Amino acid sequence: QVQLVESGGGLVQAGGSLRLSCAASGSYFSRYFMSWYRQAPGKERERVAGISAGGFIDYTESVKGRFTISRDNARNTVYLQMNNLKPEDTAVYYCRSQYGIESWGKGTLVTVSS
Repeated sequence: QVQLVESGGGLVQAGGSLRLSCAASGSYFSRYFMSWYRQAPGKERERVAGISAGGFIDYTESVKGRFTISRDNARNTVYLQMNNLKPEDTAVYYCRSQYGIESWGKGTLVTVSS
């Protein structure tokens, strides 16, 4: 199973930026479909962004133009650059990998104050 470790969360004021990282184990990272999800208190987990092995990218509508997903296959890492953060972006952010089987990280908390 792939091990995923997220980092980069924290407390930021509205309008600020954070960059999340997700480091993955395994020798086939370049083949993984990687995505970021988030779960706000009292809400269901929602998909934020995804990036395929070939570099195809998609975002949920609410983060388009503010968030950027990217990957560094040499470092086995996927990133989520989050700009112009809003209080409604407050959530635990999770990394997910898919390559035959799926794996999840334990999450990193992002808190955006107004």
